[in-house]
This record gives sequence, C-alpha cells and structure tokens, in this order.
Amino acid sequence: MIERYLKNRLVTLYLVPFILGSLTILSFEPFNLTIINFLVFPLFFSLLVYVNKKSRAIYRKKPYRINLFIFGISFGFGFYLSGVSWITNSLTFDENFKTLIPFAFILIPLFLSLFLGLTTLIIGKYLKLDFASLLIFSALLAFSDYLRAYILTGFPWNLWAYSTTLVNEILQIVNQIGIYSYNLLTITIFTLPIIIFFQISNVKKFLIIFSTLSFILSLYIYGNYEINKNKKFLENNTEKIYVKIISPNFDLQYGLSTKEIEGRLKKLVRYSDPDKEKRTIFIWPEGVFSGYSFDEILIFNKLISKNFSNNHYIIFGVNKLDPASGLFYNSMIVINNNFEIIQSYNKRKLVPFGEFLPFEDILNNFGFKKITEGHGSFLAGQERKNILIDNLNILPLICYEIIFPNLIKNSNENTNLIVNISEDGWFGQSIGPDQHFAKSIFRAIENNTFLLRSANRGVSAIIDNKGKIIKKLNRNEAGNIEYEVPLIKSNKIKNDLIFFILLITYLLIFLINKKQYAK
Repeated sequence: MIERYLKNRLVTLYLVPFILGSLTILSFEPFNLTIINFLVFPLFFSLLVYVNKKSRAIYRKKPYRINLFIFGISFGFGFYLSGVSWITNSLTFDENFKTLIPFAFILIPLFLSLFLGLTTLIIGKYLKLDFASLLIFSALLAFSDYLRAYILTGFPWNLWAYSTTLVNEILQIVNQIGIYSYNLLTITIFTLPIIIFFQISNVKKFLIIFSTLSFILSLYIYGNYEINKNKKFLENNTEKIYVKIISPNFDLQYGLSTKEIEGRLKKLVRYSDPDKEKRTIFIWPEGVFSGYSFDEILIFNKLISKNFSNNHYIIFGVNKLDPASGLFYNSMIVINNNFEIIQSYNKRKLVPFGEFLPFEDILNNFGFKKITEGHGSFLAGQERKNILIDNLNILPLICYEIIFPNLIKNSNENTNLIVNISEDGWFGQSIGPDQHFAKSIFRAIENNTFLLRSANRGVSAIIDNKGKIIKKLNRNEAGNIEYEVPLIKSNKIKNDLIFFILLITYLLIFLINKKQYAK
C-alpha cells in the first residue's frame, strides 16, 4: 500500500516532504514538542535514500537527480513557510507593502529552502541506509545551516539546535563546542532512530543505541555538574549590579506627536519607578521613540533629570544622526540623568528591507523604501564594540542581532554582561516573539554571561549564565523586572574550529565506509 503511494511522484517529492518540514516547527518555541524531530528526521533521511534509489526506474525524470533537489526544496519550503511566515506581518504596517504580502509569503521560504535543496542534491546520490550515510547526511545539513548564517546578510533563524530548550542541562555543552557543533550533534541524534530499520546485526544496533544514550546521559551529567558548580560560584560572587528591565507594551506606531512621545516617556518613568539613592541601570526596549531621533527627544531632558539621579544610567534604543552623511544609525545608547549620551553602539546587523533597502538607488525609482519610518536606509555600524559603564563591560545586541552567534564570539574578551533590546511589535501575534526569545538562552550559555533582554511586545527577561530564566515578562505584558546581577567574566567560544573538526571526522568515516563497500 505505502509503496503504491510512494511511486506517485507528486506524493513523494512534494506532499510528504512538505508535510514533514511543516511538522518540525512544532519542536520549537512556543510548542517545544522536541520529540517530533525523532520521527521527522528518520523519515526525511530514509525517503531521501528511497528517492535516489527509485528515481531512474519510477519517476523517469531526466536528469533524475533533479528529484533529489525537489525533495529537499519541498521539505525546506514546508519548514520555512511554517517557521518564518511571521515576516509577512511586518508588511501590514504600511499600506504600500500590503500588496507584497503574497509574494513575501512564498518567495522568502522558497529562497531559504534552496539551502536544503542544494544539500539533498549534493549528498542524496551517495546515501544508503547505513550509519556512515547518516553521518554525512547530518554533516551536510549542519553545514547548510552554517552557510545560511553568512551568505548575503545571513539568517540563522531556527537552527535545529533551538528545538532542545526544554532540557537546560544538555545545553551546557554549547559553551564548550559552540552552537554549530551542537546543531550537528542534534541533527545526528534526531536521525539515529532509523537504525532500527538498518540491515545490520543486532549487536551493531545495540552498540549504536547504547553509545548514543550514553552520550546523551554524559551531556546531562556534565550539564548538571556545571549548573550546580555555578550556583555555588554565584552565591560567593559579591560583585553585582542592580538592574531594572522595563517592558512598556507600546503599540507599534509611527507618526506620533510630541505629546504622544511625552506620554510614552512618562509611562517609561512610571514603570522604572527610580529610587534616587539606589545605584541602578534601567533598560528600556528598542522602538520606544518610534520615528524620532535622539536630537528630537532632547526636549524631554527635564523629565529625566527630575525623576532620575546621578546614581542612574538608562539604556535604550533610538535613531542617532551621523553628521558626516546626514543618515541615521539604529543605536543603543546609555544616558545619565542629564540626558547626556555616555556610551553608544550602532547596530551592525541591519534587517534587509526593514532597516536598509538593498539596491536602494534602483528600487527607489520603483517606489520602494524600507519598512521602518523614513525613505533612507540606516547606516550600519562600522565596528563591533562593547559599551563601558564604570566597571561594567556590556555586549550590546539590538533586536535580531541576538540570532547571530558570531556577534558573540567576535566581541570584547572582557564582556561580563549582555544586553539585548528589541522591538517585537513587528511580529504581531505570531510565534515570532517566542522563537526570537529562545535564541537569547543560547547566547547566554555561549558567553557564560548573564543576559538582560528588554523587548517591547515580546518576552523581556533576565537569563543567567547557564541559560536559566531568572525572571521574565511575557509578550504583551507591561511592567518591570529587577535583579542584582552578578558580574561574570565571559568564557565564550572564539572560533568554529570544533565544528569543522567534527565535519571532517564525519566525512572521513563516510569515505572509509564507502571505500570498504567498493571492495
């Protein structure tokens, strides 16, 4: 019965992989059904082997390897259509962009699925139902995820590793091997259940299963040890800073009047509830002064000086003018109670079409502009620099910069705090804010540093250096959270060497196995 349906090209190359790809989104936030990947990946792998084996005889498509490409594209399209469809929500805030929603809904997932399509095209021909093939399959999938983080502007959203947030102990290995190595191991483990169908001896099956379970258990034991050791360390850590994270839950709205901006500022002050005698760092989100530059909000300096003291610093997001070009940066700034900028960071990873318009000179002629307020693109920051406040060395991440692991590894060696501000109103009521927040857990673990996140219309939280959520405000929840944050010197992964060593190891095992079969 199954064989009869599989002979149908439409079913096997389009429908089934699309359904499998769509189902994987249930393994991520906010669903966290990680177990579903232990079904999806074995089926994906075994069907890819089947498609390669049967293409010439059944599907009669020349060149037949195009079937491998179509299979990967279909899986990827299902995965990204269900996983990043929230992108189209950002187009609903401007009437000029609403007509583009159907195109974005299809074309963005289709473009991203090319990475999977090319992966299955390259490797599908060499796969068999054996352990070595499973390894090279995992390696190529993980490598395609790695490339996705760097090609063009990069978009490493929803690495398969991010579907494992429920077991914090297992995540601790990320600090030692990096997210891409962990992603590779995750794919491998997800795919391993197919071994019960391998035509191998029961002894080999037992050894593989036993080794896998032992490996997972060792990760858990190691993680549990690190977490317990960290508890004792934090208890004895006397160097702390008192912080307040504010989530105002403002509507995403441009064209606000001066009075409306003043109303927002008063609300931020009320939620901040400053104690003039207590040394405090306040963190407000990105986008609180929508469409206004720093120079334009200076008129509110008395409101700040009246409510805050010289014991206070305020971190928030605002547009900052570059005098040389007349263009603006999307910046994170630190101000004192006199509304003076003490430190600032200009966002380096800008959102395509959201914060800058690719090929702007050409597309402007057709009436296109970036989605955020104003027709001109933002300038990208030129250097990756930390924010220094007294004895604090802060790694700043604005909005979706949190999804890029490389921004962590390339940061200042002495980082002892990560601050992420975000405007998640662009996501609307989609799953986007939950997925966005999940990346923060991994950035804290990678850097072994507390992470403070203030997100308007998203999840605001204090996350410790082991990825534990200390306090949080859920999406669309207004208020503040406060905490005395221990200052910990970062201990981050400096390069992707381990990832490439694993890739080479997987490849060598595959090649050795293939050579043995050839004899």
